[in-house]
Amino acid sequence: MKNSTVFLCCFLILLGSCAPKTEESTESLPMKVAKAYGFDQIDEVKSIAYTWNVRRDSATVLVRDWAWDLEKGEVSYSGPDTTATYLIANKSAEVESVDQKFINDKYWLLFPFQLAWDNGYEPEIVENQSSPINGDMTTKIIVRYNDSDGYTPGDAYDIYIDENHMIKEWVFRKGDGPEGRAFTWENVADFGGIKIAQDHRLENGDKIIWFTNIEVVKK
Repeated sequence: MKNSTVFLCCFLILLGSCAPKTEESTESLPMKVAKAYGFDQIDEVKSIAYTWNVRRDSATVLVRDWAWDLEKGEVSYSGPDTTATYLIANKSAEVESVDQKFINDKYWLLFPFQLAWDNGYEPEIVENQSSPINGDMTTKIIVRYNDSDGYTPGDAYDIYIDENHMIKEWVFRKGDGPEGRAFTWENVADFGGIKIAQDHRLENGDKIIWFTNIEVVKK
C-alpha cells in the first residue's frame, strides 16, 4: 500500500457477505475469538446501529451511518453520497456500491463474528508471535479467504490475539500479498454482552478508523 488513503480505499471493496457456517467446532480458535466478543449473545440482538468514521487526511473525516436490522435482514445507510435501505437477501444492482461499503464497515465492527459466520476461509495458527505495532506476545491467526466468494476474493487478514482470545492488532493484506498495514484494536466496550473495539490506530498512534453512536438493541 502506498499510503493510508490508498489502503483505506481498498477496504471499501472488502469481501461480500459469505454464507454462515452450518457447522463450526466450538473448540476452534476462530470460534473462541468470536465467543470472546459475545457471539453467544448475537441471536438475542434485534438490530445494530453505528457510525463509521475514517480520517482520510489531517482535515477530512468521512462519516457513514448504518442501521442493520438482523431480524429483517435489512440495512439502512446514510452517507455523504446517498441514502439507501435494502434487504441483504434481495439487493438490487443499484445498491451494490452501498452494500460494498456495508461489508467493509461491518468487518471493522464485527470481524470476530465474521470468523464464525464465514465459511470461505482457512485459518492458519502461528503461536508466540510478536504483534507488529506494540510488540506484544500473541497468537497469530492467518485468515485467507478463497478466490471465489465476496467482492474482493483472495484477501487475507493476520490477526494477533491475546490469551483471552481478544484481538490486539490486525493486518489486512489485499490479495494475500506479502505487505499490509497494521492497525490496533482498542477501546473495547460492552454493549449488552456484545464487545466492540471502537478505535483503530496506526503504528504512529494516529486514530484512523473509529466508531461512534453504537447502539445494540436486544429482542
